[in-house]
Amino acid sequence: MAGGTDLMVELNFDRRRPERILDLNRVAELDDWHRDGADVAIGAGLTYTRAVRELAEVLPGLAIASRTVGSPQIRNRGTIGGNVATASPAGDALPPLVASGATVELASSGGARAVPIEEFCTGPKRNAMAPDELIRTIRVPAARGPQQFAKVGPRNAMVIAVCSFAVSLDVPGRTVRTAIGSAAPTVIRAPDAEAFVEGVLEEADGWERRTPLPASALARFGELVGAAASPIDDVRGSVAYRRHALAVLARRTLAWCLEEPRA
Repeated sequence: MAGGTDLMVELNFDRRRPERILDLNRVAELDDWHRDGADVAIGAGLTYTRAVRELAEVLPGLAIASRTVGSPQIRNRGTIGGNVATASPAGDALPPLVASGATVELASSGGARAVPIEEFCTGPKRNAMAPDELIRTIRVPAARGPQQFAKVGPRNAMVIAVCSFAVSLDVPGRTVRTAIGSAAPTVIRAPDAEAFVEGVLEEADGWERRTPLPASALARFGELVGAAASPIDDVRGSVAYRRHALAVLARRTLAWCLEEPRA
């Protein structure tokens, strides 16, 4: 347990009764982050509050998502590693991490291994950790272009996302990565939408000039994102609403990325 914001809920509702709980708060190595070449190494115990304050330049998508998590009290306690370990498709930190191509570094008494985050989350609240492993670091390539995140819910904060969306533009690499949250068993990408935008930007010389895309191109991008989702009907939203909302989020976030001034 680090922040305990997920575990304590399950304990309070008597969903889990572990015989022992291991407190990680005194493991100082888990509580910080640093640049490591082209990557940002985030300790599993880094809180959302620190992510908002300190990662806005190197990982803007994750900083934006962290700002939407819960209340100030939850952001002060909750950790990036905890959100990853919980592996909920509605977890706010997961879409920007998937869109950035993050890797989860696991450790145990037997050694360490690295798992791409898209393989780490295996289903709703299920992950690839062995019983004796813990998350040590989340390694994320530093942003090489604009990043954005947005989610839909009954209100802006202290709410589980009905659906969420993250997009990351790698300007030097001429690639686009997307991630859809809360609309499939795990956070998923929209490869057809990515390929479409890459082609449009290449054709219009948009990578360098960063000119706004035509409304028709943004609309098509949104359609492809909505089509890539695999949502269900539940108490928070219907399949049709989630697909529609994702299309809107995709259009808006991509437009915001292209409005950002070039660094």
